[in-house]
Amino acid sequence: MTEADRAPVRVVAAALIDALGRVLIAQRPAGKHMAGRWEFPGGKVAPGESEEAALARELQEELGIVVAEARPMMRLTHRYPDRDVELSMWVVGRYRGEPQALDGQSLKWVERAQLAGEDILEADRPFVAALVQWPPPS
Repeated sequence: MTEADRAPVRVVAAALIDALGRVLIAQRPAGKHMAGRWEFPGGKVAPGESEEAALARELQEELGIVVAEARPMMRLTHRYPDRDVELSMWVVGRYRGEPQALDGQSLKWVERAQLAGEDILEADRPFVAALVQWPPPS
């Protein structure tokens, strides 16, 4: 298969925003692709699965929360040297439960204006800029 033929990996990501307007980011655990770097929680969309269903499933598996409200924010494609990723970012304004690190990852809440200073994956960088402009929680 040539580089032009490789199918992008479909991924959903969440911007969980708390009552203070901070965003949750997760550090990729050891043994995973790009371990140690920070990203927005989420994961791969399974074949035949909707993005919204994938988002709800991934956040339940990774963080132990139940999504109550999620809105699509933006979509992009990013080319890494070894893979292409089609990433769909969702803003999760309401959820049930307290986020926990169930996947061996570290978690932290970050002020939106401070996200650019974090070691966030290149594919997630456009979301950082968009989140700074996103309206505060009501």
